[in-house]
Amino acid sequence: MAEVMSPVVSERIWALPVSPATVKFLNYLLFRSDFGGSLPVRQKDMAAEYNVTPQAISNLIAPLCELNIVLRPKNEDGNRGRGNSYRLHPLAAKYESHEDMEAAFRSAIASIKAGQLPNLMLPSYRAVPPSADSHPKLQVA
Repeated sequence: MAEVMSPVVSERIWALPVSPATVKFLNYLLFRSDFGGSLPVRQKDMAAEYNVTPQAISNLIAPLCELNIVLRPKNEDGNRGRGNSYRLHPLAAKYESHEDMEAAFRSAIASIKAGQLPNLMLPSYRAVPPSADSHPKLQVA
């Protein structure tokens, strides 16, 4: 069975207010993540795999954290842990099946409403995207 990507972020990635390098890094995170959004790789290891410095990873991941696409788990005290562990927001993760994604979305929405999970901070559309069956209006300059 093929994995299922959340359409919430993947279909609106073009509208994210982040650099192309950050969009590329988000694709890396999706590739490295487990189903449901867990990222089993530490920042130091990400840097080695991505062939950049740990500081570069911090710079790439920061805008994704600001949008709540990437979450930094908190410990029991409510503070961020000492390690550099991250996870993808459930609405931005990949899943093993469509049913798993639907169940995770229901749970995430309930957690957002209860104030236990931050909502994604995605920009709204500035213009409606073209429909799949429309033809672009191309002109020769």
